[in-house]
Amino acid sequence: MTALAKNDAAPLVDVPTVPSFREATRLWAKIGLLSFGGPAGQIALMHKELVEERRWIGEERFLHALNYCMLLPGPEAQQLAVYIGWLLHRTAGGLVAGSLFVLPGALVMLGLSSFYMLYNDAPVVEALFFGVKAAVLAVVVEAVIRIGKRALKNRAMVAIAVAAFLAIYVVKLPFPLIVLAAGLIGWIGNRFAPRLFSGSAHGKGRVADNKGAVDLMFERGELGHTVPTRRHAARTIAIWLPLWLGPVALIALLAGPGSVWAQIGGFFSLMAVVTFGGAYAVLAYVAQAAVTSFGWLSPGQMVDGLGLAETTPGPLILVLQFVGFAAAYRHAGAINPLLAGSLGSALTLWATFVPCFFWIFLGAPYIEQLRQNKALAAALGAITAAVVGVIMNLALWFALHVVFGKVASVGWGVEVPVLSSLDWRAALLSAAAMVAMFRLKLGMLPTLAGSALAGLALQAL
Repeated sequence: MTALAKNDAAPLVDVPTVPSFREATRLWAKIGLLSFGGPAGQIALMHKELVEERRWIGEERFLHALNYCMLLPGPEAQQLAVYIGWLLHRTAGGLVAGSLFVLPGALVMLGLSSFYMLYNDAPVVEALFFGVKAAVLAVVVEAVIRIGKRALKNRAMVAIAVAAFLAIYVVKLPFPLIVLAAGLIGWIGNRFAPRLFSGSAHGKGRVADNKGAVDLMFERGELGHTVPTRRHAARTIAIWLPLWLGPVALIALLAGPGSVWAQIGGFFSLMAVVTFGGAYAVLAYVAQAAVTSFGWLSPGQMVDGLGLAETTPGPLILVLQFVGFAAAYRHAGAINPLLAGSLGSALTLWATFVPCFFWIFLGAPYIEQLRQNKALAAALGAITAAVVGVIMNLALWFALHVVFGKVASVGWGVEVPVLSSLDWRAALLSAAAMVAMFRLKLGMLPTLAGSALAGLALQAL
């Protein structure tokens, strides 16, 4: 792992060595299998393995890479893995790191999606998911609080969050428009009130840094692939844009523009461009479109899908894989439903994660310029504040469909609960899950497991 260096005036010190491609592959596979706990847990795991234990990358460079990934749409933890893999072993390293980060969870999610579609009506399975839904509500509320503490630093950020909540809940504005509007507000606000609109990306404070293997590679001039060339952007776009959109367009052409395959490919390709703020932020928009616009699944099934994603390793945005599976399964036509669901799942994964590699390989060489751009950091801060409002909408949407059996639409299509349809068992389980997470500090997986068992017990009664 490390080598000993010695000179006449200094004692022996540990010098981190560059891992072989095989050694790195083994570690990325380990991280992919153990990456539970959402982005915070996944980033902490990578920090422990890469910075603290193996010193493949230094603290400052790790945070530097994370800051860049925060600027991108898509799952920041997976993109951070791609970035570090690319630093160590060029494009092949990035492909291996990003793929192994997703693959274990995707395989588990495929199995769970198949099982769910086949057996979700079974009483035992229904009871287990009854408890999981209650815990999911607690998880989303915890996400609102966690992200809100980081993002809502002043009244301006609070106002943006409230405006975003009203925009998506009352006015029904699409999520991409809210993201663009928030970014524009932050960019303009930085010019007139920079103190209110300063960026809030990770790692702004001073940190103690120990050089890692990548840092020493840089000092030796061995990171030539990180220097942008005149043809870099054009070459990357020419390779990755057709690789991403080509299969999506081909499937739409073969199946027809009105087919479920064209809908899945087009919708999730759009999601790959606008998913700023992580999975919780985009879920509100996905739920709105998948349930209301496309009719791919019911509100309860959407909550179940998030519960499944919470129990698998890998990025939480794998919940989109469940949505794609359900859409194709329920609109299989002449194809075997399980085969159709598997193809829909694969198409969703392709449209969701191929762009993540594209963003890193395209923009990573320009990271210094992007990170030091104050206007861009201000736009990110405003987008993060808007994300809090969007997740508040998601929490409310889940609460309405978990705790109440019926909801009614009032003016502008705003949903309100039918109070007489209150499910006391769901309310009790949700409250208990919140106590477990907030007061008892139980982790997400123990809370989900305990809620599932409690749901089974309540249904038995």
